[in-house]
Amino acid sequence: MDLNERMEGLVKWGHAISAMIEEMESEPGFETGNPLNNTLQQAYRANAWFVADNSMRALKSVAGWLEYDALKTWSNGYPSLLDSHNQLKNIGLIMAGNIPVVGFHDLLAVLITGNKAQVKLSSDDSVLLPFLLNVLFDVSQEFKSLVQIGYKFQEIDAVIATGSNNSARYFDFYFGKYPHIIRKNRNSLAVITGDETDDELTALGDDIFSYFGLGCRNVSKLLVPEGYVFDRFFQCIEVYGERLMQHNKYMNNYDYHRVLYLLNNETFLTNNFLSLRQSPVLSTPVSVLHFDDYSDAEDLAQKIVVDKDHIQCIVGRNYLPFGTSQQPGLADYADGADTLQFLLSLRD
Repeated sequence: MDLNERMEGLVKWGHAISAMIEEMESEPGFETGNPLNNTLQQAYRANAWFVADNSMRALKSVAGWLEYDALKTWSNGYPSLLDSHNQLKNIGLIMAGNIPVVGFHDLLAVLITGNKAQVKLSSDDSVLLPFLLNVLFDVSQEFKSLVQIGYKFQEIDAVIATGSNNSARYFDFYFGKYPHIIRKNRNSLAVITGDETDDELTALGDDIFSYFGLGCRNVSKLLVPEGYVFDRFFQCIEVYGERLMQHNKYMNNYDYHRVLYLLNNETFLTNNFLSLRQSPVLSTPVSVLHFDDYSDAEDLAQKIVVDKDHIQCIVGRNYLPFGTSQQPGLADYADGADTLQFLLSLRD
């Protein structure tokens, strides 16, 4: 397939996914028997973090990526995509499972470049992607020979792996001899100036709580001006409380860390579903948000520089708009590693 044929197949895929979402949402009560609904329930049974709302949110993002205009804008930045005379490469994909279909972007990059994907799914996210691939094969069977899901790689030419800092060491040991992208833990932060509107602070709650805060693009730390009072912040994020407090795994995390901080006589703030504590550390457990203060613009810039190798994105007045951290575009590459350029560089 040339680029236009690949694009056509991918757009059909997106239309099919969107149609399934629309059909499901038009059915009162999400009635059983709908294939997508059954898949969402299966994904939830396999991983209780994957509640239906979160999985649907992820699938809508996927469908948006597969729109023609989005794919065209993305691909226009890579003229060599038009060259169809290169030998296909076998790309090993090791996918994470922290949020639903988090590895989809890597798969899409392999497919739009016309390469073959050997996919190793995370046990935490083993339901949704196979379902989506069956949809793809139904609307464009030409892609069926380009994707293989399994537990072992065979005759690969390159590897793209995503995992924790610990697993990254193993990936590097086993796959370091191949051209590779190996991603580690990252988190995101928000810069608060103190004059945010209520709407902005409420939107910040989505950056914090979407996908229960499990994504690398979720805000785990706030940088606030010295003396910042959190009363209005807590008031504005209260709208997220009911949903979070109904989720057992989230609240088990909240209760555990709250008790731990109390036993250790640590100072922290809480609103019964979020623990907020001062710390320079960027990464946090589920249900915990860190903050650190800054004295001026220079101090703020320095605090960002300290964590720059561990930051996925920043939200704030002069950064990504509040509420958009989990709305990445196709060119918003994880860890800043240009996946598409990496794959194109493998061509003979």
